[in-house]
Amino acid sequence: MIKQQRGMTLIELMIVVAIVAILASIAIPAYSQYVMRAKRTDATSALLRIAAAQERFYMQNNTYSGDPAALGVAATPDNLYALTIAGAGAAGYTATATAQGSQAADTDCATFSINQLGQRTATGADGDACWRR
Repeated sequence: MIKQQRGMTLIELMIVVAIVAILASIAIPAYSQYVMRAKRTDATSALLRIAAAQERFYMQNNTYSGDPAALGVAATPDNLYALTIAGAGAAGYTATATAQGSQAADTDCATFSINQLGQRTATGADGDACWRR
């Protein structure tokens, strides 16, 4: 009688581990990029809320506010971007969201800006694409 072998050999197990490692080395960076792009909405939504709040503030005070907290938007929802408002006055403003914390690794779209005319800009090769993604 011949006994049948059960289980896997060490070679077979090492081949499976190597295949899993190769797949993981491809999938993890791609997933990280996807997560970074998804978190950009933290900045864009906060800036759009600031723009709407600035228009309300302007209607009541005939000037724009330089303080995001006074507008009710002190920070982004996930606190991934620092909010600032520059050049606030009767003529206009520029609100900027700068990446911080884990989002600082997103060098393609590190800063987002919007002004009183609704003009949107972002750092990177194609700043327009940063607002659309």
